[in-house]
Amino acid sequence: MDEEIEIEIQKALKILKSGGVILYPTDTVWGLGCDALNVRAINKVYRIKQRPVSKSLIVLLDSFENLNKYVAQVPDIVEDLIGNIEKPVTIIYDHARNLPKNLISSTGTVAIRVVKNEFCRRLIKELGRPLISSSANISGEATPLVFSQISQRIIDQVDYVVELSHDQFNQAKASTIIRIYANGVYEIIRD
Repeated sequence: MDEEIEIEIQKALKILKSGGVILYPTDTVWGLGCDALNVRAINKVYRIKQRPVSKSLIVLLDSFENLNKYVAQVPDIVEDLIGNIEKPVTIIYDHARNLPKNLISSTGTVAIRVVKNEFCRRLIKELGRPLISSSANISGEATPLVFSQISQRIIDQVDYVVELSHDQFNQAKASTIIRIYANGVYEIIRD
């Protein structure tokens, strides 16, 4: 399995480095992904999803240590939240930085998830840049929980489909979303 993951990482890296969009299994649901620092690739994700640019996308990181590259002030409580919540958690932070404008909301916030999934973590680490993740559906349609539920319209528009976990059903669901403020106060937006 490890060799299979490595082969898929290398194929996905080639696409990501060329500004392409991949369809890939994440630590939650199947996602559309691209280099989070490539404006054109991000715009392509918006086009594929038919999503208004006013609705932000999630940024994936491989480690807690990389958060300070993209958030001006990481509240102390974040490390505890990430380390102690078992399921995937996306946190909305104030004062986003070093990210393209089409990833930062009009209020200056950004949604970031530190992934625990081996494939995603290794892919981000080898890319050396964060990834975008957005559910593999047209905006407003139901989120596919397994690969077989992904619309052919989505599959036809991506540059590469990762060949892992196509037949796997792992009780996938969207991540918990927590809004955290610079002072450390937080609220759960989606559980």
